[in-house]
Amino acid sequence: MIGNMTVNELKTKLDNGEELLLIDCREQGEWDEAHIKQASFHPLSQFQTEIEKLEGKSKEAIIVCQCRSGKRSLQAATMLQGEGHENLFNLEGGILAWINEGYPTE
Repeated sequence: MIGNMTVNELKTKLDNGEELLLIDCREQGEWDEAHIKQASFHPLSQFQTEIEKLEGKSKEAIIVCQCRSGKRSLQAATMLQGEGHENLFNLEGGILAWINEGYPTE
């Protein structure tokens, strides 16, 4: 099952130093405009290849997928679920919600 996580929940987890993997699955131009500091860049257009880079990660690791508004990140989470990852979350509202809350980007 893929859960939902609000930007407020994510911000709290990041501030508390909780161990999680934040995957930004937008494309290069979007990433360059603004991204969350702790995110790692894995564009959806190349996601099948990008998944291989996560092979060293535990299948139980908490993974939060994030895009612009939440649609592509749900696709990415579904792909990860197909690879056996279990603790998957989709960031509700994506980076737009993050920015709307006034949270920092780079």
